[in-house]
Amino acid sequence: MKPSLLVVGGGIGGLSAALACSRAGAQVRLLDRVAQLSEVGAGIQLGPNVMRRLHRWGLAGRLAQVVALPERLRARNAITGKTLAELTLGEQTVQKYGAPYATVHRADLQQLLLAEVQQHTHTRITLNACASSFAQSAAGVTLHTLQGLSLQADALVGADGLWSRVRQCLLGDDAPHVTGHVAYRAIVQQSALPERLRSPFVTAWFGPRLHVVQYPVRCGEWLNVVAVVQGRLRGPENQTWDHQAVAGELRAALSDAGAHAALLDLVNAIHDWRLWALCDRAPMRGAHEQAQGRVALLGDAAHPMRPYLAQGAGMAIEDADELGQLLGSGLRDMPDLLHRYAQIRWQRNAKVQARSIRNGGIYHAQGLMRWGRDRALSLFGPRLMDMPWLYEC
Repeated sequence: MKPSLLVVGGGIGGLSAALACSRAGAQVRLLDRVAQLSEVGAGIQLGPNVMRRLHRWGLAGRLAQVVALPERLRARNAITGKTLAELTLGEQTVQKYGAPYATVHRADLQQLLLAEVQQHTHTRITLNACASSFAQSAAGVTLHTLQGLSLQADALVGADGLWSRVRQCLLGDDAPHVTGHVAYRAIVQQSALPERLRSPFVTAWFGPRLHVVQYPVRCGEWLNVVAVVQGRLRGPENQTWDHQAVAGELRAALSDAGAHAALLDLVNAIHDWRLWALCDRAPMRGAHEQAQGRVALLGDAAHPMRPYLAQGAGMAIEDADELGQLLGSGLRDMPDLLHRYAQIRWQRNAKVQARSIRNGGIYHAQGLMRWGRDRALSLFGPRLMDMPWLYEC
């Protein structure tokens, strides 16, 4: 008998789990609360640690049609405009880590994964289904939905994001932590920008209490820009990240910080911004936060993280791949399998969470710490920007 899995959540993590576990021989049913699986515009970065896994799933050809492959990662001072350091990517990354460093529109990656799940697996997708509760027994797990469904399987995977209902039922912990940082995102066709503002590289601008990252997506034809500023949203906090932002607020924040003209020109050239309050959780404290019994958590449901290491989606894909590998190993005792999954994943996820928090302090440094950051990047830039501990796994 094939093992059966219920996957709650149809984002990148849930679709990755459905694909990896189906490829390993499991019968998968994926549920999501929405009427149609879709994703709004935002870019993500995929390090070679993630791209290797996607390639192993047979997605190299499809990915090549939608990703950009930047040749450099560049760090600049947001106030002076000075280039502090550069790391060569491209073929050098492929030779060193076995896969490229890529950037992609989130919607493109989600649609690619959805098409792969629909065309090459027997995954059953059920929409308009909101998880309500679950019950475990020696025989399996039963998931109940607000719509009255009761579904049984050998295991349940909660990939339902930052505000995960599966996590709440499993761990009963507090709501995610509001960090006090807000992020503005925009995506624009490069052809709509003045030529001097177009870029094929990943560029991170570091400023006091803020930073801006820009990189190409959609084979380089579009530019994704995200600016993170320390400060809370005006009005009540919202659990959805997608707000229509007032572009003037971002421009004012950059101007008040004394941002360089080149950075201001880029931001001023973009008119449609969205923003959300960044939330996270403390780094994972043990395997029990990744799985218990027949229920596992994956991606943001288990380990939401700040975007300062660009690994949120990457860790979800790694989770999914590890789960698929364990299923493919032939192990059929589901509680034991999920225990092994948790033991393998939680410490790496906790490390990435902690490093992401630390990076935020470095990116937004002020005073002497800012001077020390810039000096260190100028002297040891490539060594500091490369991360073998992350990319080799």
